[in-house]
Amino acid sequence: MAYCASKGAVLQLTKVLSAEWAAHGVNVNCISPGYFKTPLTEKILAVKETHDKIVSRTPMQRLGLPEDLVGAAIFLSSDASNFITGSTIAVEGGFLSLAI
Repeated sequence: MAYCASKGAVLQLTKVLSAEWAAHGVNVNCISPGYFKTPLTEKILAVKETHDKIVSRTPMQRLGLPEDLVGAAIFLSSDASNFITGSTIAVEGGFLSLAI
């Protein structure tokens, strides 16, 4: 419950800060990663059934890798994103496209 609430808070905080800081020329966006093998997910992904269920529900049929976040980070920190603020880029292999 706390994890989900904090994820929602980050999304809302991104929107609020983007509105507050836009007048100062600061863009505020966030990257929302899907399932990546990290210390936080290590235990749940160690359960083969859970791992396989997540991968099977991900159109790209794999977990995220740290290098999968690089493109979004570079884009958001480049001039190419100068008119983007208050947005979230989901880097999740299509997982959310199948969420019902």
